[in-house]
Amino acid sequence: MSDMAVTRETFDQVMVPNYAPAQSIPVRGLGARVWDQQGKEFIDFAGGIAVNCLGHCHPALVSALKEQGEKLWHLSNVWTNEPALRLASKLVDATFAERVYFCNSGAEANEAALKLARRYAIEHFGPEKTQIIAFQQGFHGRTFFTVTVGGQAAYSEGFGPKPADIDHVPYNDLEALKAIMSSRTCAVVMEPLQGEGGIISPDADFVKAVRALCDQHQALLVFDEVQTGVGRTGALYAYMETGVTPDILTSAKALGGGFPIGAMLTRADIAASLKPGTHGSTYGGNPLACAVAEAAFDTVNTPEVLTGVKEREGWFCEALAKINEQHHCFQEIRGKGLLLGCVLNEQFQGRAKDFLAAASEEGLMVLIAGANVVRFAPSLVISEEEVRQGLARFERAVARVVNG
Repeated sequence: MSDMAVTRETFDQVMVPNYAPAQSIPVRGLGARVWDQQGKEFIDFAGGIAVNCLGHCHPALVSALKEQGEKLWHLSNVWTNEPALRLASKLVDATFAERVYFCNSGAEANEAALKLARRYAIEHFGPEKTQIIAFQQGFHGRTFFTVTVGGQAAYSEGFGPKPADIDHVPYNDLEALKAIMSSRTCAVVMEPLQGEGGIISPDADFVKAVRALCDQHQALLVFDEVQTGVGRTGALYAYMETGVTPDILTSAKALGGGFPIGAMLTRADIAASLKPGTHGSTYGGNPLACAVAEAAFDTVNTPEVLTGVKEREGWFCEALAKINEQHHCFQEIRGKGLLLGCVLNEQFQGRAKDFLAAASEEGLMVLIAGANVVRFAPSLVISEEEVRQGLARFERAVARVVNG
């Protein structure tokens, strides 16, 4: 079966059409490079959307996968297992959290966080305390609950009645948040740096004020760190550089370095609301995922890698500024660490996809974050040479678009 010939046309014949993938099919990767079926080489600045934090086929991850693959893959949560207990212990040691819940994805981690926030509020304060407040342009996953909490109506419209009692305010707009919060608010959900919404950083005083408002109204502060977590911004988790500690934090993407895993982290007093039988996940916390994630976490959670992220941010920002001096297409370069966005100026509004397509032609994988932002989320350990080559390819792609 494995030698069956498949092409991009096969996709249109057998796959649901909710994606429109590129024409080339990647078959192999190493470090920050990927090769397609035809042997064309790409430099990867996309990182599987901030997932491949150690690039492709990192020896520590390959070795953890092989080793655990010979031992135990899956048990069910009728039993616990060693890799899950080790990974949870490391997460607790490294963060504010005292308790961890494992699942398979960021959406599931957020689903668990939202269910927990509601249940905790109802248990402690009564049945009226159910309002969830989130931010416009926020993104929290594609389950019906998480996509409704997400702040982009286009993703949640057209599926019938939505989960109720969810409100949205503009990101960084403290007055709007104040106006809508009350003793009925059970949680405020936010990304400490909006990813899909356009790589938008919060104002430092905004994050602190949100924390204070949550305390005032006895609401939980939920940080969605699915995209920002595990080294992406140069801290282990982005909250660590905000001066604010959330009550619940969600993690996925980079946590497994490419193997599907998600986690919800919280304090023991809040976690107590999810007693046996209240929530679960068949695959969540399986030994194979946790063994790989433990290797990824151990590798990233070192001073060398985390300071290296900030160094790499410098390489990118400097080179992108030079590219822009020449081609005048970006209004600004924004973001933090290795989650960066090139915001298109007036002249190129709505054309982020053209830059992505041109980059692909030049052998570079990039992402977009909305129609006006070209997004980079490369490996946290990408080499200087790969960054230099990738940015040279990006410059050629920019020139292509700008010169029509």
